[in-house]
Amino acid sequence: MQVSVRAVRMVGKPLVFATALLPALWLVYQWWLAFGGMPHELGFNPNETSNRFSGDWALRMLLVTLAITPLSRLFRAPKLLMFRRMMGLFAYFYVCMHMLSYVWLDMLFNWPELWADVLKRIYITIGMAAFLLLTPLAITSTKGMVKRLGARRWQRLHKAVYIIAPLAIIHFFMMRKGLQLEPLVYGGILAVLLLARLIPKRKKRKAAAV
Repeated sequence: MQVSVRAVRMVGKPLVFATALLPALWLVYQWWLAFGGMPHELGFNPNETSNRFSGDWALRMLLVTLAITPLSRLFRAPKLLMFRRMMGLFAYFYVCMHMLSYVWLDMLFNWPELWADVLKRIYITIGMAAFLLLTPLAITSTKGMVKRLGARRWQRLHKAVYIIAPLAIIHFFMMRKGLQLEPLVYGGILAVLLLARLIPKRKKRKAAAV
């Protein structure tokens, strides 16, 4: 069954937007309960729960964003590409929540201590680098910025996601300390997504060479 562009814009996008926002709303609601002295689900260490929860969702949204193009090719559903920018911005949104959780709850906006922590802990250095690299991609995600930069320059800039995603996986792996299954699963998913993007490009180059 063919889905019209209008249906995607009128129904699909609002539905996906609301779904992607649910984890953030859940976290805000839990903190509202905690500040009100009511039972909540943040556990005995709410700061750590907040950091991990926001970081996990940032990584998930990033992987979903990277999955959209391969899935659109696999299922021959180009309309899926209409969700790519939205999911990329949600990835940045959850990264910002993760950063806010760290800067506010852990560091209490103590900038000298924060800077020392970034330099001291390699996994935080890597996470901060991923955040800084992702910021220009979020800023230039609009159609207006695509026109200003030009398609080629814009595409080159946004290829930084192939650096950002591995950095995010490394940050996640180092943060968990020790060999754990979850970071390996995310790393495996990223590897599959990157291979899914490389294979069609190699086929095109071979076809062009012939």
